[in-house]
Amino acid sequence: MKLGTKGRYAVMAMVDLAQSGTTKPVSILDISLRQNISVSYLEQLFGKLRKGSQVKSIRGPGGGYILARAAKQIKVLDIILAVDESIKTTRCKDNSSHGCGVDNTRCLTHDLWSELGNQISSFLSSVSLDDVVNQRVQSLNKGSFLVSNCSLRTSGISSQSSELGALD
Repeated sequence: MKLGTKGRYAVMAMVDLAQSGTTKPVSILDISLRQNISVSYLEQLFGKLRKGSQVKSIRGPGGGYILARAAKQIKVLDIILAVDESIKTTRCKDNSSHGCGVDNTRCLTHDLWSELGNQISSFLSSVSLDDVVNQRVQSLNKGSFLVSNCSLRTSGISSQSSELGALD
């Protein structure tokens, strides 16, 4: 899976903005200092977030950015898409009838990776900024697989899991 820094940093910056919990504008400099992301990079991201209707800019002294909607209404996937990032899990070109194989056929695992991309997109579209700010992300996926007590040992590739299976 490929998710670049644009998507990750945009989500980090938006969570920072949502954490402010006020309608008072937050400056890019403040976000930059808290998140350790360069001001110039944040300016590019916030330009795209503004065009994507995720934030509003306030000009003048005391200006900055505010969320365009309530944090509960802004989904993580919307943020990622607003900065022109995509969730790519296959090697195939987007919207292409050709596959990623040498002879332009789909690879044997294409459907597996494609469905993984669909699941990731579905999950990210179900997570709001409010969920991230209030640390409710782990509890959102209760109907899926549970892996606990998983450990990898450096002396060999072995793993243990006390539970692995679908939950009802």
